[in-house]
Order: sequence, then C-alpha cells, then structure tokens
Amino acid sequence: MIRSVVTGWGDYLPKRVMTNGDLAKLVDTTDEWIIARTGIRERRIAGDDERTSDLALKAAEAALSKAGRKAVDIDLIVMATTTPDETFPATATAIQHRLGMTRGAAFDVQAVCSGFIYALAVGDNFIRCGQAGRVLVIGADTMSRLLDWSDRGTCVLFGDGAGAIVLEAAQGQGNVTDRGVLSTHLYSDGRRHDALYVDGGPGSTRTTGFLRMLGREVFRHAVTNISQAIEDAVAANGLEASDIDWFVPHQANQRILDGTAERVGIDPSRVVSTVARHGNTSAASVPLALCEAANDGRIQKGQLVLLEAMGGGFTWGSALIRW
Repeated sequence: MIRSVVTGWGDYLPKRVMTNGDLAKLVDTTDEWIIARTGIRERRIAGDDERTSDLALKAAEAALSKAGRKAVDIDLIVMATTTPDETFPATATAIQHRLGMTRGAAFDVQAVCSGFIYALAVGDNFIRCGQAGRVLVIGADTMSRLLDWSDRGTCVLFGDGAGAIVLEAAQGQGNVTDRGVLSTHLYSDGRRHDALYVDGGPGSTRTTGFLRMLGREVFRHAVTNISQAIEDAVAANGLEASDIDWFVPHQANQRILDGTAERVGIDPSRVVSTVARHGNTSAASVPLALCEAANDGRIQKGQLVLLEAMGGGFTWGSALIRW
C-alpha cells in the first residue's frame, strides 16, 4: 500500500522574545503564577512587519531543504492556520507563489490548535488515494494578533511560530512496520464553542475580535479528549502505549501534557515538551516540537512518533507516524 513518509521538516520562530516578566508589566501577573499554572516561561512574538505567511515561508523552505526538494517537486500545499494574512485568498496560495510553485494546488484548513493534525490527515489522504505524490504540510500562526493584552487568563498563554513537513509517497506492506503515517484520527464537538473562541469575524461583527477562553472548561475536556485520540491511534494499529517511542503533544499547558501522559501510560521521559519556551503557538505547536526533537537527534529513523492536539471548536485529533 502507499504510505506518506516524512522526508523533510523545518521550523521558524520570530526573533522577539516576550518573558513572563515582560507580561507582568502589562497585566496583574507574576512569573511564578504563570509557571505554576502553565509551565510557560517565555514565548515568541511576531514583529509588526511579519505576517503569518512570512513565518510559514521560512519553515516551508527549511522543510524543503531538509527533504532535498524544490517547490517544483511539490504537488500540494496544505496549510493550517487560524490567523491568515487576509480573509481570502488562502494564505497557502501566498506560500505557493513565494516558493515559486506554479502547478498543483494550495489551500488552508482551520481547526485552531488541532490544525496541523487535520492538515496532516488531509495530506496523507491525498497521497494514499494517489492524487498527490509530495505534499507540503504547514502549521503557522501569529496568535498574538488575536490577544486581549488586558486579559491575563489568555495573553500569557500564546505565542507565534511556524513548522512544516514534507510528505512523500512510498510503498509499504500495510502493517505497523511500514515507515510513514500509519493512521490519523480526527474529532470535533461544536457544542463546546463557548469554551474557546474568538469574539469576532467578517460574517458576524466584521472585526477580527479577541480570543476568549473558559480555562477550567478547556482543561477539563482536554485530558479526556486527547487521551481518547491517543488510545484510538494506538488501538487502531494493534499497539500499546509502551510501544510509542516519542509523544509529541500540542504545547498548550504543561499540566495537560503531564496529565495526558499519565492517563494513557506514556513514560514522561518520552514526552517532547517545548511549552516553556514557545507557549501555545496553536497550529504551529506540534510541528515546532516535532522539528526540535528531530533536529536534536531524539527522534530516530524507524521510531514510532505519536502526535496529538486539541483546539477550539472543540476539535481534536491524533496521528501515528513511523519516522
């Protein structure tokens, strides 16, 4: 059978670092308060002249370079973002143009923090059904653009960044020994809208709006929903949690990461965590953590890597990859 193998990866973070101390000058908070509740120590903030597409382009170029590919080799770009450059066209088409890709297709998907998992699933399915041979999957967000900097419950959580991978078609045997994406699992529950949303949009207020969140409600559902997605991914492939070499979760909150790993039985030493330095970068969160662990040598060829995320909507999902 056809599998989607990860052949390249790349990431990009804006230069500006915002520490908890910096935030304490804006809202009633402290470094100790933020660390105790979230595990976050700092986050990156895009410059006034940086668009989401600027971050995404850097990550995409790095992923293509790692894969040894050029833009002309790519059949499809799937970009996950909550903060597009414009309402339309899709930011993916801006990436397509700036890369010099003049064939194939490019489009955005929107599933907030779960966006990269959704985009990965889309790219994988295009490859599996033979409609694409090489897919560039990007997760990029400038969440700082959506923050109410007077709301300490949300402004301390988010940052900006981008990550990307190149998927290429390869022959597999159809079992868990294959390299590539073994399975993806997507979910949503629109009843939970009010727990995490942006209070604006072109079709309602005609404004961008600000991010709003009921923190306790999100936390309550996060561990349960994410654990379900992980268990489904493991069971679908006839595996146990102990078979997972690396767990790369959405970097929302260190307590959620710890609670999820404990609930599903994943050794904490196998959890990739970048939340302390990146904060929650929404759709960029998973690929940023994935790139870091791949670049520093933790993730090795042939290892099982489990990705997961949950975002507003609610949306959530998982993907199991043999690297």
